[in-house]
Amino acid sequence: MNVPFYIAKRYLFSKKSHNAINIISLVSVGGVIIATVALVCALSVYNGFNNLITLQFSSFDPELKITPATGKVFDPDSPSFRRIKNMPEVEVYCEVLQDNAHIRYKDRQEVATIKGVDANFNQLSLIDSILLEGRFALREDIVDYATLGYGLASTLGVRPGFASPLEIYAPKRNEQVNMANPTTSLNLEYAYVGGVFMINQPEYDQSYMILPISLARELFRYENEVSAIELKLKENSDREKVKHTIQNLLGDSFVVKNRYEQQEASFKMMQIEKWMTYLILCFILVIAVFNIIGSLCMLMIEKQDDVQTLRYLGANDSFIRRIFLFEGWMISGGGALLGISTGLLLCFLQDTFGLIQLGQTAGAFVIDAYPVKVVTSDILTIFITVSLIGFIAAWYPVRYLGKKWLHAKKVNLLNNNGIERKKRRFTPIFYL
Repeated sequence: MNVPFYIAKRYLFSKKSHNAINIISLVSVGGVIIATVALVCALSVYNGFNNLITLQFSSFDPELKITPATGKVFDPDSPSFRRIKNMPEVEVYCEVLQDNAHIRYKDRQEVATIKGVDANFNQLSLIDSILLEGRFALREDIVDYATLGYGLASTLGVRPGFASPLEIYAPKRNEQVNMANPTTSLNLEYAYVGGVFMINQPEYDQSYMILPISLARELFRYENEVSAIELKLKENSDREKVKHTIQNLLGDSFVVKNRYEQQEASFKMMQIEKWMTYLILCFILVIAVFNIIGSLCMLMIEKQDDVQTLRYLGANDSFIRRIFLFEGWMISGGGALLGISTGLLLCFLQDTFGLIQLGQTAGAFVIDAYPVKVVTSDILTIFITVSLIGFIAAWYPVRYLGKKWLHAKKVNLLNNNGIERKKRRFTPIFYL
């Protein structure tokens, strides 16, 4: 049996002669619990929002996207791209031509991002799941259709089924603008509104329009060029391995990005906010564990007689220090375990019942309640952080403050033993 641990456990749960020590010990544990609960809940909420944004982007962004390292477009008719198209891991291969154009509908106009796609784009993305109105269509007979973001459609004042088509203007490449008649320097194409989508991301909802790639090539005056190749992989494929294989096949002339890298700025911002919150809560935790220092100092004063008794029984300084170290570790470790358990329970209740709402009006946001997602690595990080801070908080008073105190008690003990020996040495004979 570990005797210092057993004694520390008795000290922690036994009643002290001074009620203030019990109160400070409870405050110490409570402070660690509250700070740990805050860490678990805050990081889980950030994970929930990160997962929500990932799901929203995944309905539009491909699993892998190939773009040129320099320049705007490239010719996909090469042996390397034919090999990529025939790779066993590739389920959908989609050519994309993307550029900016001027959209006009009657007296309304707006600059938009034109994304020309193949007929298999609906197999690549989840476009059908994010449609608000209409249906996804690219070309039927001789009619071209456009699928607009919700914000762009609102700006232009259009809806699916309108009789008049959209006018799409793009400047002619490699030609100077005729200032006398600027319209002669523009290419003009028409498309009817087939559907309106919304993924609750302004980057797409406010400016994107999906067109057939044949119409986009006519508009921008390209023959076979594309601006990107978008890929959907089979379900059991190792996406990172396929990505590196394609990158090695294409070399430095092309860049292959996964979904995270396609929206790197958004995800990096989420991670920065998450870990900044973590550091702020760790600072609050450091303030909370100062109670452990006060609790240990008062306990060491409280147990002076016990320490002296242990010295009479042969305990050395290391033995006594371990008692108070175990005491501090149990306060921080117990608080960490209780805090993590409570935090996980709160996250479960929030995920199941949506206890904390985002707003009073239902449907005002993408979701009604704060999303949560518990990540095992975050829980381990929190436990290690709380334990480490608690270890330092317990080690400091025992190592520095306790060193002087134990030394003073040891000197007093030696002096008292010396006085007793002198008394026995010079005792008069008639007392015997």
